[in-house]
Amino acid sequence: MPRHAAGDPSPHHSLPLLAGDQRLDIQELKSENGVNAWLVEDHAVPIIAIQFVFDGGTTQDPAAKEGLANLMTALFDEGAGDLDSDAFQVKLDDAGAEMSLHAQRNGIYGSMRMLSEQQNAAFDLLRLAVNRPRFDQAPIDRTRAQMLSGIIANERDPEAIAERKWLRAIYGTHPYSRPEEGTQESLAAITSADLSAFHKATFGRDGLRVSVVGDIDAKTVSKKLDQLFGDLPQKQTLAPVADVDPKLGQQVEVDYDLPQTSLQLAFPGVKRHAPDYYAAMVMNEILGGAPFTSRLWEEVREKRGLTYGVSSNLDDDEHSNALVVTTATRSDRAAETLSLLRKVVKQMAQEGPTEAELEAAKKYLIAAYAIRKLGSSSSIAATLVKWQLDKVGIDYIQRRAALIDQVTLDQVKAAAKKLLSPEPAIMVVGRPLGGEG
Repeated sequence: MPRHAAGDPSPHHSLPLLAGDQRLDIQELKSENGVNAWLVEDHAVPIIAIQFVFDGGTTQDPAAKEGLANLMTALFDEGAGDLDSDAFQVKLDDAGAEMSLHAQRNGIYGSMRMLSEQQNAAFDLLRLAVNRPRFDQAPIDRTRAQMLSGIIANERDPEAIAERKWLRAIYGTHPYSRPEEGTQESLAAITSADLSAFHKATFGRDGLRVSVVGDIDAKTVSKKLDQLFGDLPQKQTLAPVADVDPKLGQQVEVDYDLPQTSLQLAFPGVKRHAPDYYAAMVMNEILGGAPFTSRLWEEVREKRGLTYGVSSNLDDDEHSNALVVTTATRSDRAAETLSLLRKVVKQMAQEGPTEAELEAAKKYLIAAYAIRKLGSSSSIAATLVKWQLDKVGIDYIQRRAALIDQVTLDQVKAAAKKLLSPEPAIMVVGRPLGGEG
C-alpha cells in the first residue's frame, strides 16, 4: 500500500464505515515524525476520543517486580512535567477531560476523551503524561498502599485464589501465570527508578498504535500525533515472550464451603489468522457465545434452571489461545452441571451444529457487531486500535460479513471436532465434587 510523504496528513487509505445510521470514513495518517494513526472524523458532536496502545504490558514485569506495569499505569495522572499530582488533577478537571492508562497482558492501553473546544489543554496534559511522568514518592506510596490493600483482600477471596491457582496450572512458569497485580513482596520492592526504566523501555514508537475519533480534522491530528508521541524513543526494549499452549487435561479444585460453585473449562483455541478462525468463531457462537440462544444456555439454563448464566468465549491472547466455558451453579448441583456441560460440548464435537443454527449464528455475528463495537466515539476508537493490533486491515468492516458468511457447515463441524474433542482443563471453585462429573 503506498505511503504518503512524511508531513502529508492526508490519508493514503480512506474507507466508509457504517455505524448506526452514520456513514464514517476511516483515514490512515502518517505524521511528519512518522507516527501512524487511524482517524474517523465526526463533527456532529463536539467530542474527541483518542485511544493508543504500546506493546508490552504485564508480561514485561521483571521477576520479583510483578505489579510494575500496573503501578506505572495507575500513576499516569499523578503528576507530569512541572505539575505535581494535585496541580495535574486540577488542570485535567479544568480541561473537562477524562484520561486513563491501564496495563493488560500484552499492552499498555491509554485513552482520553475531551471536548473539542478544550483540545489544546487536554492534549497538552496527555503529552506531559506520556513523555514526562514524574513518579513522585508520595503518589507512589499512596497508590502502592491502595494496591496492597486489594492484594491482601484477594488473599482471602476464593475466586482470586482460584484464578492464581488456575493460571499456574495451565501456564506453568510462563509470564501469563504471574499475578498482574503483583504480590505484597514484589510491590514493596518497586522503586521510582524501576517505574522510570519501565516507562522508557515500553513507550517506544515502533510498538505504538493510535486511533482518533471525533470533532477534529486530519491536519490537526497529524500535528497532535507529533506533539504526543514524536519525541518518544523510536524503539521499545522489550523482553521476548514465548508462545504457550495451555496445559489441558487436568482438574484444578479450590475447596471452599460456598453456596455456589464456579466451573470453568478450557479447550484448545485458535490463532487470529488461522484458516479456521471464522469457522471457530461461528461454532463458539452456537455453543455458548450468543446470549439466550446458544446450546449451553438452552440446555443448562432454560431446560434445567441450573444457572443464571453460562457462556463460552474464544480467548485470543497474543501468545496463547483457548476456548473457555464458564458458569456458576448451586453447590449441591455442581457435579450434575459439570456433567451436562461436558455432554453438550461432546455432542457439539461429535455432530457439530445444524444448518439452522449456522445461519442464525452468522446473522447475529454480522448484525450485532456495529451495535457492540461501534456505538460511541470511544468504542469506535477502541475497535480501531484492536483492528490494528489484529492486523486485519483498515477495510476489515467491508470484508468481515463476507468472511463470516462464507463459512460452511462442514468447516464449523471440523472446528468443533478439533477444538472440543481434547480433554479440557477444568476448574472447580466450591465444595468438592466427590469425583463426579
